[in-house]
Amino acid sequence: MNEEVFIILGCCMVFPICAIWMVTKQNIARDNNRKDILMAALDKNPDVDIEDLMHKLNPPTKLLKEKLLKKLLWGMILSFAGIGLIVIDAIAAVCNIWTGDPACMTAGWGVVIAAIGVGLLVNYNMGKKLLAKEMEAELKNLEKK
Repeated sequence: MNEEVFIILGCCMVFPICAIWMVTKQNIARDNNRKDILMAALDKNPDVDIEDLMHKLNPPTKLLKEKLLKKLLWGMILSFAGIGLIVIDAIAAVCNIWTGDPACMTAGWGVVIAAIGVGLLVNYNMGKKLLAKEMEAELKNLEKK
């Protein structure tokens, strides 16, 4: 009984805390590295354009269109994977290949995965409609550079 509690606590509490700590530590190290590079550049050449240097140091952010297309891609992948699991379960039920719990698990996971995929597809469609003006402005801004 006690071993099960430790396993659950380890998975549900310790692992997420360690993951957040590692990501935070990585972000702090990245920011310190950028600061050191910026300070070294200013020491060597005080006339350097700080704004231009910061743009070069920061990784480029993804465009809204790229983010929406990524949602479309994952929405399609998950929708088809979920539908595939549901179809596999239906075929297995017709052919009497599986009976009992595995058949229910396959259909259940298929519905969950398909629902997530459909949610991402709806998010893509709504985002495309709502962010059309912002995407145009972003493209015009890129063309100016």
